[in-house]
Amino acid sequence: MQYQSTRNSSISITSAEAIKQGLSEEGGLFVPENIPSVKLDEIEKMADMSYKQRARFVLSKYLTDFTDDELKNCIENAYTKEKFGTENIAPVYKLNDGMYILELWHGPTCAFKDMALQILPHLLTTSMKKTKENDEVVILVATSGDTGKAALEGFRDVKGTRIVVFYPNNGVSEIQKLQMITQEGNNVGVAAVSGNFDDAQNGVKKIFTDEDYKDLLAKNNFKLSSANSINWGRLVPQIVYYFSAYADMLKGEEITLGEKINIVVPTGNFGNILAAYYAYKMGLPVNRFICASNENNVLTDFIKTGVYDKNRAFHTTISPSMDILISSNLERFLYDLTGNDDSTISCWMNSLNIKGKYEVTPDVKSKIAELFSADCANDKETMETIKACNDKYGYVVDTHTAVGISVYEKYAAETKDETKTVIASTASPFKFNQSVLIAINGHGAVAGKDEFALLDDLAQKSGMTIPKSLAELKDKPKLFNTVCEKDQMLQVVSDFLQIG
Repeated sequence: MQYQSTRNSSISITSAEAIKQGLSEEGGLFVPENIPSVKLDEIEKMADMSYKQRARFVLSKYLTDFTDDELKNCIENAYTKEKFGTENIAPVYKLNDGMYILELWHGPTCAFKDMALQILPHLLTTSMKKTKENDEVVILVATSGDTGKAALEGFRDVKGTRIVVFYPNNGVSEIQKLQMITQEGNNVGVAAVSGNFDDAQNGVKKIFTDEDYKDLLAKNNFKLSSANSINWGRLVPQIVYYFSAYADMLKGEEITLGEKINIVVPTGNFGNILAAYYAYKMGLPVNRFICASNENNVLTDFIKTGVYDKNRAFHTTISPSMDILISSNLERFLYDLTGNDDSTISCWMNSLNIKGKYEVTPDVKSKIAELFSADCANDKETMETIKACNDKYGYVVDTHTAVGISVYEKYAAETKDETKTVIASTASPFKFNQSVLIAINGHGAVAGKDEFALLDDLAQKSGMTIPKSLAELKDKPKLFNTVCEKDQMLQVVSDFLQIG
């Protein structure tokens, strides 16, 4: 399996090269030259597999230059009971006869990003060995909240790597911030950016495409890579858990083999729902994808109109990991829908960069409409959904999962579609304890309480155990306090690497 760039389809490199490089030289994203297929009888066999075995089966379809032992080693080191608290790495919780919650937050940082970022360091270091890379790899990450901590934890003290994470100042939850600024490790750096996530993401992309800076790095034996979902090694592990959810539902006799399901994903960067789309392209029986946004509803508008327009107000919401106006992974989706038309993709992305908008062709818009629905939920609707879910089912969800449930309920009411539906639950409610407690008990429930009192209160209210990694934050020293302007990000990286 070779990989090409969404902006230059003449490129043909191995998965190891694509994972090591992260982003293509001209700014395109790496994608497989073709999507491998999985037959229904193979999906049926997954029902009796462990999560590790399912991962091995799916990833082997894409990472064909990895030996079986290399792949097995990566998977065995990533998906351990110690890290995820269970052998059932991504369990499915039945909310009612038609709605199933895919819990993706049992990893060490309590967010779905762990599903990929626990394995990416192993994929990357293996790729470095396979490509005989001697330079130290510098991982640059822009985060809207969860990716940063998951990447820091995944790459902490990994030999041959260093990692710098940028997050929007005042744009993440207090728990998310504490997780990052208390991060231990001799190869990690963290800085806040004055601005929003898009400012941080654009700053990282600018560094990646700065040829003079890459020459400076090379002279100092450094090479850039990414842990954001622009890196194929971050995205491909996410395909696994959609197959896993279907296999679990088969095993539990909730569905029959070949029965189609709906998949709902709360997303800002489009990566998590793109992974579901790739699973569908491989052969997973899917009826409809439902893309759920918060008030930053650029994806909702795009899916409904075919016009992507980031020229709009940016909202800081209670679901901050979705506070995004530039959805990077949409580029991969459009590349597939255009039949791998790199010139068209380049044109659209240039238009986005210069004008802040682009419009797809009627043909592409039609293809999207065949499979995708989209809607959004504001903060009020999100809070109401958290309360309703707790009152009706005794099940507590975080602010992002609540966006997904709210949007799905709107879709179901409008379409009367009774297809069994899987909703991706992307974070533990403990990461957004204040908003969750306000939703359930009102503002008085949080007045005068710090983050750790709120964790205790939520544990009592939900009957859930506070994740160890969050409980331990109370006694951890704050190690990072850098705040920079968006045009100072390159200097922050240089200072961290101690290069001139």
